[in-house]
Amino acid sequence: MKVLFISLGCDKNLVDSEQMLAILSDRGYGITDDENDADVIVINTCCFIHDAKQESIDTILEMARLKDDKLKALIVCGCLAERYREEIRQEIPEVDAIVAVTELDRIADVIDDAVADQPKAEASARPSRDTHRIITTPGHYEYLKIADGCDKNCTYCIIPKIRGHYRSVPMDELLAQARYLAGQGVKELILVAQETTIYGVDLYGKKSLPELLCKLSEIDGVEWIRLLYAYPEEITDELIEVMSTNPKICHYIDIPIQSGSDAVLRRMGRHTDRQGIRHVIEKLRSAIGDICIRTTLIAGFPGETQEDFEETYRFVNEMEFDRLGVFTYSAEEGTPAYDMVPKVDEDTSIGRRDELYELQQAIAYEAAESMAGKTLRVIVDGYLPDDDVYVARSYKDAPDIDGLVFVYSDRPLVTGDMVTVRIENAREYDLEGVLTDESAQ
Repeated sequence: MKVLFISLGCDKNLVDSEQMLAILSDRGYGITDDENDADVIVINTCCFIHDAKQESIDTILEMARLKDDKLKALIVCGCLAERYREEIRQEIPEVDAIVAVTELDRIADVIDDAVADQPKAEASARPSRDTHRIITTPGHYEYLKIADGCDKNCTYCIIPKIRGHYRSVPMDELLAQARYLAGQGVKELILVAQETTIYGVDLYGKKSLPELLCKLSEIDGVEWIRLLYAYPEEITDELIEVMSTNPKICHYIDIPIQSGSDAVLRRMGRHTDRQGIRHVIEKLRSAIGDICIRTTLIAGFPGETQEDFEETYRFVNEMEFDRLGVFTYSAEEGTPAYDMVPKVDEDTSIGRRDELYELQQAIAYEAAESMAGKTLRVIVDGYLPDDDVYVARSYKDAPDIDGLVFVYSDRPLVTGDMVTVRIENAREYDLEGVLTDESAQ
């Protein structure tokens, strides 16, 4: 039988999906990307914010319409399944099985039971993370999920209630995964978790991310290691030292700060303040001169005044983040912020988001223009035949969320090639360049 797997939400969900795909393949299930060819459909859902929740619900309802003699089972797993298990059972009877986030390694058993007409099957086991994976990214980069759950309990976030306490994946399992991925041609590892910076505290009694980074860098075939989801208050001098001295660690870090107002940060339950954020950014830039810092912000958090917003605006202008994303606040039931007042109306939230993006666009464009004439090592992601140009990324660019480098080359390149380009032009967040003689290999 053939299984269609639909993975929604974040890159951490994608890792779970790839591991489940491998389990199903080992069990003998075929994999298809055609919903009309599928005997079974599995939807790995997200519900972090309202838009993600709605996308998950809409996808389940759309696939539920396919229930007929061909589609034998519809399975729902992931965060929405964990959070709204009873509601899904009652409101969408076409769903044959619901698999919670801690039960994913039994996905094949659940499908077997559902197909065998044992409805509403449920799994009940802790997942193993050392399985191989079916790679669904282009193949030259992959995400390495180093932990699950979170203990921060930010007032706007439902993840701790869905995913549970912070649980690091044992280092030997991560290294085994990384070696497997490198053996499949992966050159760039992107480390993800709800929070990467406290990796290992629960297992080894100390922050072990620096040690993990060093061991990953010893794996043949791995060229770049990129770090996402680093909380500012947990970034240590040891981590900065490893990033500055290990040539395989990208000089790139994602630090979600959420706000530049101390009053808002306190209401958010964040564990740092504006000065603490400034301090860690200054340390990073002092130790790593070409560091690329990405951050995210929430506009319109309950109680955010115009003065609070202006403080955030000034902070962004002062810090000049290299990359920045802004979300309008999403009220999630079950979180402390859900009942906070006063609410910020939607139009005001959207207006504040747009003002921050306008500011960031000016900062980013000025930084992009300053790259003209400089050289960058990039990894090739693909080719646009209509424009006769290759699409690539530099160390400054994580897949799907950051900019691109468009590369003009007289010789053919292959996806996954790492080459050196000379930057000639800027396109807002993107760059244009030509291949240099240094790329001859």
